Amino acid sequence: MSASLPVIAHVDADAFFVSVELALRPELRGKKVAVGGRERGIIASASYEARACGVYTPMPTTRALAICPDLILLPHEGDYGRVSHKMFDLCETLTPYVQRNSIDEGYLDLGPCGFRSAAEVEAAVRGLQARIWAELQIPVSMGLATNKLVAQIASKLRKPRGFVVVPPGDEAAFLAPLDIGKLPGVGTKTETALQARGIWKIRDFFTKTDRELETLLGRDWAAFLAMARGDDDRPVETEREDAKSYSQQETFNKDVGDFAEIERTAKGMIDALLPDIRADDKRVRTMTIKVRYGDFTQETAGRSLPGASDLEQSFYPLVGVLLRQAWSKQRPLRLVSVRFSGVEDGARQLDMFAQTDEKRRKLAAVLDKLNKDGGRSPVVKHGHQLDGKRKTAD
Repeated sequence: MSASLPVIAHVDADAFFVSVELALRPELRGKKVAVGGRERGIIASASYEARACGVYTPMPTTRALAICPDLILLPHEGDYGRVSHKMFDLCETLTPYVQRNSIDEGYLDLGPCGFRSAAEVEAAVRGLQARIWAELQIPVSMGLATNKLVAQIASKLRKPRGFVVVPPGDEAAFLAPLDIGKLPGVGTKTETALQARGIWKIRDFFTKTDRELETLLGRDWAAFLAMARGDDDRPVETEREDAKSYSQQETFNKDVGDFAEIERTAKGMIDALLPDIRADDKRVRTMTIKVRYGDFTQETAGRSLPGASDLEQSFYPLVGVLLRQAWSKQRPLRLVSVRFSGVEDGARQLDMFAQTDEKRRKLAAVLDKLNKDGGRSPVVKHGHQLDGKRKTAD
């Protein structure tokens, strides 16, 4: 994670359940709409027009209809899980480091993606926000900061369709004028108790002594104070632990600075890993390349495909791109590794490339068998395996 760039993004879908329904009924956009049960039910989601009328979640439906008689109440009909999955799939086309917190919000870590400036990061995240709307008709708000805490608060600040960037070093100043209820963990009861003691804004925490804060907040007082400063070192955790990942690395006897040789080495790892993936009847979505320098510092870069694959041809084009992102220091390398994650079962829906892919898959199966029968030395080699000779340590 880079502290010099705002590389942590929080994506938060606006009125998600309602937005999914409105994607199916666009003629209702701009009206007072809610999703919920009509009889003995509650409001699960309300449009911002309905919220302006006083409808909120989880208000009883009868109460919502009483205060907003022209409320359009929709049943739960949308495929919310499918839309959520597609939204996060789009996030993974920008970075493989995506944490799915819930059906409608999560975090992205763009640190390993090779961005050189805050402007590049912002442009990429704005592009993602626009793409989610263009492809799914789901409006989302985005917060961009150096850590998860500040990014989350930022994303919720200017809904709907908000986009708030907090530059590095401005975390405390950004939080200071906000109401204390904006801090995670400050519920209604805690907020009322703090307000009774003169703490209305986040900056007011710093007007109290440690003993006063401990009296108000108990053992967690120091954690609240850290949040008020905008401190947060929690990493973005990928949305699910893969049942299995596939990886290989090579350590060179002598540090290597030739790009073509490193690229051949990485492609050779793809050639070694994909047969195992096919043998397990799996497909993978994400490829991550790691490089390590002679001083043992290292960098990574990763990218996810729009759909999982078990074919070498799907990943070859990513090798050069990811190497250039990860190998930013342009110093000779001690080690390079390739890791595949985002593991999925082999079965998938057919698409326009299914016939071509199936032909490639049958050819790959034949090559896998020939190479397996040939023992440790491959019988059939790819072209890049014939260019140059790698010298590696065991």
